[in-house]
Amino acid sequence: MSSAQETVEYATEHAPRLEWARHAPEVYKAMVRLDTAAKQGLDPRLLELVKIRASQLNHCAFCLDMHTKDALAAGESVERIVQLSAWEESRHFYTEKELAAIELTEAVTVLTEGFVPDEVYERAAKRFEEAELAQLIAAITVINAWNRLGVASRMAPGHYQPGQRG
Repeated sequence: MSSAQETVEYATEHAPRLEWARHAPEVYKAMVRLDTAAKQGLDPRLLELVKIRASQLNHCAFCLDMHTKDALAAGESVERIVQLSAWEESRHFYTEKELAAIELTEAVTVLTEGFVPDEVYERAAKRFEEAELAQLIAAITVINAWNRLGVASRMAPGHYQPGQRG
C-alpha cells in the first residue's frame, strides 16, 4: 500500500452558455417573485421533494444541486432524496400526501399523455385542500420554468449554498 494520496482528476467544469439573469434582470426578479408566491402555504420539505423530482426529470443539474442542498438544510434525509428518482419502487419512504405530490409533479412536468391524467389529479385532490393544491400546481409550474432556464443556459452546478436564493 502506498502512503501517498492518490490524485483524482475530475472532468473540467463547463462554463454557462449565458448568464441569463444578468442579461434579463427583470425576468429574473419576476421569476423570484413568482417562486415566492407559489411556495406560500406549502411544507418546505415537500416543496423541495417536488423541486428535486422535476429537476431530475428535466435534467437540470444546477437545480438538482440547489434543491438537494436546500432539502438537506430543511431536515430532509439523504435516503429519501436518493430514493426519489425511484419513488415508485420506494413508496414506503414517503407519505401518501408526498406520493400524490410527486406523482402530480411527474404528470405536470412530462405531460406524456398531453394532459394530467384524471386519476393523478384526483389522488392529489384527496390529499390537498383546494388552495394548497393550487399552490402546489403553481410551484410545479415554476420549478419547470426554472429548469428550462437552467438547462437552456447550461448553468453549472456545485457552487450553490443552502438558502442562497431564499
